[in-house]
Amino acid sequence: MDLFTTENLIAFLTLTILEIVLGIDNVIFVAILAGKLPAHQRDLGRRLGIGLAVITRILLLLAINWIMRLTAPIMAPFGNALSGRDLILLVGGLFLIGKSTYEIHEKLEAAEQEHHTAQKAVTLASVISQVVIIDIVFSLDSVITAVGVSGVLGVMIPAVLVAAGVMLFASGAIGRFVEEHPTMKMLALSFLILIGSILVIEGWNAEAAHEMHLKNYGYFAMAFSFGVEMLNMRIRKATKPVKLHNQPSIQDTAATD
Repeated sequence: MDLFTTENLIAFLTLTILEIVLGIDNVIFVAILAGKLPAHQRDLGRRLGIGLAVITRILLLLAINWIMRLTAPIMAPFGNALSGRDLILLVGGLFLIGKSTYEIHEKLEAAEQEHHTAQKAVTLASVISQVVIIDIVFSLDSVITAVGVSGVLGVMIPAVLVAAGVMLFASGAIGRFVEEHPTMKMLALSFLILIGSILVIEGWNAEAAHEMHLKNYGYFAMAFSFGVEMLNMRIRKATKPVKLHNQPSIQDTAATD
């Protein structure tokens, strides 16, 4: 099969853009988790997280026949047929909601002493294990999108690799930006709760979620909120931001460059 056709080129460009957009959620999640690591491990945590996401996507693409079998119903609680893919989205969405809610509580309400104790317990292994869980969920969605755009492995894998390169290049800047602006960090965690809610709805009833265009509304809400916050930051640029619990200093963040 000739890969260098106009159809495959268009599919490659389209898929690369889609993979970058879908990967932003993953980058934000990785950046927030990596920000809890010691300063000298943050960049490593981000790179490992994105690297694992790429490996997961490629392995799922190579196992595409198995992925397609995940769409077959395996149970029907309350009369609603659920497939293996649906269950992964449900569990992953609930994990994302719970984890993001816990992170918001930890950053705003927990006692200072509790946070010093919690910070000591954060290790690279614990962060990576959480990244692996959410990588599977995001990668499954990404792979199904890739198959819908182009069923050619020679197009899908390069598109995933190019998107990963872009995400890896941008992850450091995104991580520092999120860490240095507390309101943006809260907004990012709120985005993850919204994404988790969409995943739960899509897992429970994918057809209804697609008919209601939930992802379109979700991404519009996130883009609008991000735009408003950028305006707020511009207006309040002379104001010193509030420091959250477990929030690394700008000096610590800069030390990882």
